[in-house]
Amino acid sequence: MDLKIKDKRVVVAGGSRGIGRAIALAFAQEGAAVSICARGAEGVQDAEAALKATGAKVHAATCDLGDGDAVRGYVEAAAKALGGIDILVNNASGFGRTDDEAGWAVSINVDLMGTVRATQTAIPHLQQAGGGAILHISSISGLAPSVRTPPYGAVKAALIQLTLTQAAALAKDRIRVNCIAPGSIEFPGGVWDQAKQNNPKLYNGILAGIPFGRMGTAEEVANAAVFLCSQAASWVTGQTLAVDGGQNL
Repeated sequence: MDLKIKDKRVVVAGGSRGIGRAIALAFAQEGAAVSICARGAEGVQDAEAALKATGAKVHAATCDLGDGDAVRGYVEAAAKALGGIDILVNNASGFGRTDDEAGWAVSINVDLMGTVRATQTAIPHLQQAGGGAILHISSISGLAPSVRTPPYGAVKAALIQLTLTQAAALAKDRIRVNCIAPGSIEFPGGVWDQAKQNNPKLYNGILAGIPFGRMGTAEEVANAAVFLCSQAASWVTGQTLAVDGGQNL
């Protein structure tokens, strides 16, 4: 199936590692021009090299997605480097776990407001392109109680609601807005990789609740992301797709 991704201009906010990196690579492998950002310079440089190895046109920058001015500046720079924006993926997370001021602040500033600011900045470019796609990365923590991580779950739920609102508001501009709610995804250096090493009781407890009997991979989320942003999903908007191997069941 031709997904009609070739030469599309894709911005992945939070694209240096894990799910974001896998999404950026999947788009690059389909022939898209890709821009990524993240806070850590070393991770950005490593991801940039991997993206360039695909032969894609690549733009990369460091950016603190909890900083409003930095977010807006990054999206504008990405649009200039790529010649516009057709697809925006909001992937960054501050992983606010603790039910205190710090946990709530990082979740709101990065996960929610980083998404809001990047989207608001990208919309005029998508409108200029005649339409396009926006994808928010939420979590199955936003679909059910999140006792271990209250701020994370609440803000991920907010992204799901935001998806509905933006999809309704932007349909007139031929901009589709969808959301992915990943389950427990394991990748080197990620939360579940760390838990496997440092908290095997938690890791094995979560693993036991996944019907497929394994953690998911970042590439499995990326496959769903490319589909939702492609012409193959041209009549899909306002939806949240759980990519979790049945974990939320």
